[in-house]
Amino acid sequence: MPHQPRTGVRGLAVAAVVVGAAALGAGGWREWFSGRHAAELVQTARPGDIVMLSTASCTHCARARAWLEAHAVPFDECRIEASADCAALYQAAGAPGTPVMLVRGQPQTGFDPARLAGALRMAR
Repeated sequence: MPHQPRTGVRGLAVAAVVVGAAALGAGGWREWFSGRHAAELVQTARPGDIVMLSTASCTHCARARAWLEAHAVPFDECRIEASADCAALYQAAGAPGTPVMLVRGQPQTGFDPARLAGALRMAR
């Protein structure tokens, strides 16, 4: 008789364990990867090198701010709705949204620790 796959609660439990383990593995890899870039950013970035153009309601800005603060990466934040100078920088960047990361004056749309580290390496 051919083997029939089991379904039901036991099958779902096994599937949940496999999916959960894969997710934890991927999350661990991402944390190691982002931690590697954090260490490089802490060593490379100086005060004033990174400026985040943001808005108060931007959830991506909040995540970027939390990541930078959690990893002690020096950065300044410039709220475009609170400062005409910040709004002018944002307009000059021509970005479709926030955050815009100015790395030694060069704009990057969005937040990506690897891109920040690469830009700091290139701008030495």
